[in-house]
Amino acid sequence: MTHISADNKGDKFLYKGLSYKLMGCFYEVYNELGPAHKEQIYQQALKIVFEEKEIEYVDNKRFKIKFKNKEIGTYQPDFVVEGKIIIEIKSVPNTSKVFEKQLYYYLRGSNYKVGYLVNFGAGNIEIQRRVLDTARKKD
Repeated sequence: MTHISADNKGDKFLYKGLSYKLMGCFYEVYNELGPAHKEQIYQQALKIVFEEKEIEYVDNKRFKIKFKNKEIGTYQPDFVVEGKIIIEIKSVPNTSKVFEKQLYYYLRGSNYKVGYLVNFGAGNIEIQRRVLDTARKKD
């Protein structure tokens, strides 16, 4: 079963075209490789597909986590796509709520509005799209 959480606000769907392209990339990789590989394999495969589809990305970009205006660490998502969307890749039998909460806090602690949690390790691909609600209200 595919799990997709999306913004159902019609024309306020953030990055609709890019999101559609990314979904195609995720399915292309999963359909070719299946669920048996480590996260790094899926990351490398996505790089190939992104390049074929001319999707700009940065892998393993670091950004600062702050607390009370002081840097306390860094976060390194698997991908930042076109400077707009964070992608976190997992390869586990079941997606834990912890991963979903992490993505939310990564969005909250950054300038990004949209994130994808993609689990390639389940019996079927699991894709969760998260939009930071406070970011959407600013647009």
